[in-house]
Amino acid sequence: MNTEQPAAAVRHTFFEDSYAFLTGCSLVVLGLVWLKSAGLVTGGMAGLALLLSNILPLPPGVLFTLLNIPFFVLARRTMGRASMVKAIAANLLISGFALAAPMAFRIEDVNGLFAALFGGTVIGVGILVLARHRVGVGGLGILALALQKSRGWNAGRTQLIGDALIVSAALPVLNMGPKQFAISVLSAAAVAGVLIVFHKPGRYTGY
Repeated sequence: MNTEQPAAAVRHTFFEDSYAFLTGCSLVVLGLVWLKSAGLVTGGMAGLALLLSNILPLPPGVLFTLLNIPFFVLARRTMGRASMVKAIAANLLISGFALAAPMAFRIEDVNGLFAALFGGTVIGVGILVLARHRVGVGGLGILALALQKSRGWNAGRTQLIGDALIVSAALPVLNMGPKQFAISVLSAAAVAGVLIVFHKPGRYTGY
């Protein structure tokens, strides 16, 4: 009989949390810039920010933060005050990185398929890094969890419906053809794929 006890979870240090903030937020912004350069959208609040950046004179990273403001209160109710403060800090950092990105690099030409796969995956990894340090940055994810808790709706299905609506809304705004629409759907799948494969309960003991 196995008598070994599971290892106790160890809290992240302030340095580890700070490093995760910088890494996760920079990856989210990098992925947004990549998708924006290819004229694509993705799912979640990142996709909605990309969509609105084609209408409003603001970078997607800043819009990403503005769109998430109403969900900060919801985050407090569903995940606690500490998580809400972390979410606000992460979103402000994303806005700062988004404003600084044009001064650091420019992406003039990029293959759409590569941008969808690479940009979507990079956004997913950025969100994963933050989630591993108990930081949520996406409003739709918070809403999906809240609806699951209050009404019993499956969070995954709710998130999927939201992603489908956002990508579909881009059709008339960006005048997407079938190919570009399909690639945008692929980018949303790339974001979700990272979280589905690598963010599973019981496989990560730190918090």
